[in-house]
Amino acid sequence: MKNPQPQEWLAEKYSKDKVADYKPFNFVDGEGVRCSIYLSGCLFACEGCYNKIVQNFDYGIAYTDELEEQIMADLRQPYVQGLTLLGGEPFLNTKVALRLAQRIRAEFGRTKDIWGWTGYYWDELAGESEDKQELLRLMDVLVDGRFELSKRDLTLKFRGSSNQTIIDVQKSLEVGEKVLWANGYE
Repeated sequence: MKNPQPQEWLAEKYSKDKVADYKPFNFVDGEGVRCSIYLSGCLFACEGCYNKIVQNFDYGIAYTDELEEQIMADLRQPYVQGLTLLGGEPFLNTKVALRLAQRIRAEFGRTKDIWGWTGYYWDELAGESEDKQELLRLMDVLVDGRFELSKRDLTLKFRGSSNQTIIDVQKSLEVGEKVLWANGYE
């Protein structure tokens, strides 16, 4: 039996709708003050992953209405720039990620941004399932690509390895090709 490839991974098959952690008011998971939710489960299993325990889909606690209300209350603070989706792998936890991203867009429009980190490369996401496409459409900035230990560079902004890119999602979707995020990319 061959190993499944990313385009064959469906969130509905793997996700247990669990959250490994929620960190409000941080400064490391993107630009500005952010609220970050770490979703449980990742199949990429990158060598040297900084958050290896979160690769397990059973790790953490169930996503609840109470947690969502706390996140929304935290996002209402005027100094909070937005939400960051990490993991684990947000695109393998689309039920939770979409629910939260859709609520943010309904309540805040584009006044709060949504960042995400993914092991998928931009080109891989292009042919993915509708739930992944919908999540992508709701995002503003995406750091893409698997972490590669041999390319680790701790001097890079918002990236762990030099193969990863920071993408302006909305501009990329508008022009139909990957557009790098211009704010402090280097």
